[in-house]
Amino acid sequence: MPIIGAVILPHPPLIIPTVGRGQEQQVQSTIDAYRAAAQQVAEWKPEVLIVSSPHTVMYADYFHISPGAGASGSMASFGAPQTRLEVRYDAELRQELIRRAEAAGLRAGTLGERDPSLDHGTFLPLWFLQEAGITCPILRVGLSGFSPLQHYQLGQCAAKAVDKLGCRAVFVASGDLSHKLRDDGPYGYAPEGPVFDRRVTAAMESGDFLQLLTMDPALCDRAAECGLRSFQMMAGALDGLGVKPELLSYEDVTGVGYGVATFAVTGPDESRRFAAQCEELERTRLAERRAAEDPWVRLVRLSLETFVRTGKRLDHLPDGLPSELTSRTAGAFVSLHAHGQLRGCIGTTGPTTASVAWEIVQNAVSAGARDPRFPPVTKLELNQLEYSVDVLGEPEPISSPAQLDVKKYGVIVSCGNRRGLLLPDLDSVDTVEQQIDIARQKGGISAREKYVLERFEVVRHT
Repeated sequence: MPIIGAVILPHPPLIIPTVGRGQEQQVQSTIDAYRAAAQQVAEWKPEVLIVSSPHTVMYADYFHISPGAGASGSMASFGAPQTRLEVRYDAELRQELIRRAEAAGLRAGTLGERDPSLDHGTFLPLWFLQEAGITCPILRVGLSGFSPLQHYQLGQCAAKAVDKLGCRAVFVASGDLSHKLRDDGPYGYAPEGPVFDRRVTAAMESGDFLQLLTMDPALCDRAAECGLRSFQMMAGALDGLGVKPELLSYEDVTGVGYGVATFAVTGPDESRRFAAQCEELERTRLAERRAAEDPWVRLVRLSLETFVRTGKRLDHLPDGLPSELTSRTAGAFVSLHAHGQLRGCIGTTGPTTASVAWEIVQNAVSAGARDPRFPPVTKLELNQLEYSVDVLGEPEPISSPAQLDVKKYGVIVSCGNRRGLLLPDLDSVDTVEQQIDIARQKGGISAREKYVLERFEVVRHT
């Protein structure tokens, strides 16, 4: 059996007495559940712990696996330098996991470590696990900007590596839930926060890991969640295995959601192959979305797919386009998304071609091939992409941020020849102050400089 069990554990530093100094009593249920989960892990007698943490080294396009013979850490950043621990790393398991990840087409390895010390997302679970008498080696794995399915696949690779080496392993998924549960909390409140926590704790309680793979990315982003990708990786490590799920506790008294859950493996279960189920649901969703695309979005798709497959731009427009595309000019932004994450966005603030249609053709190619934040789109990605087009109205000068509305208006911040633009109604941009700051920074304009503001409306096609 590749994995003998798994646990989901949060990482609020205050649950350690030397940090909390009495404040830990407000999350006593979490502490009690933590100790119960640690005792359960001790009874499983693991020979290695695989720990996924949101706070160790993380890259957009790489799974970082901590190198070296081991690491140490402390709670010094939280006012308790005397609270320390050390761990050993399982080098053999690390190499086997990297080998299997690379064979599966996942970029993973030990490159790029900036700080070898234990992050608090790893420290907190290990502190309680060591308190329960567990001293076996660990493998510390970071998260990435990859898709939910790719996190699941890395978990599968971990399970296969454990099986190959014949060791008893427990997967420890470190992660908090939403950080936006209360107005008086450190991060404020968003209505998506409680929704996210209800859905994730339901998945913890039922063991329905498909729900962890199919969460709406926009909901997750607005909820300011912490641990979902960690939980997705854990789900992959339990692929094809029956589990006995137990949600030991859930609290949100600090404005952050803390869930503690255990998953004892009960044996093989072919019905719990969630990757294939997730892929089928995603294919269906994308097919339905594609069938509903309007002429603006279909033109984006045609433009980029033609360029990626042939290396050439469209040399003529397709027949039957609406006159709004062919008979008027305007600036337009084209955005690409894959797995809920931005994959490219390029646009023009005003017309640069003979029509909106040609503006879209030009910017679709640029968004897919020339956005400096991303590598060029490949043929293999085309079926995974979702597109949107924002056709810009005429900018108008404004004298005050009070004349902005983040849902209705985009903003242009200008200082001399430098300009920064931000579209309206974007996920995670909730205030006018945020909107202006982001646009200003995009234009390379400092907060100390005098700048002018313009606003504009858009017609969005998705």
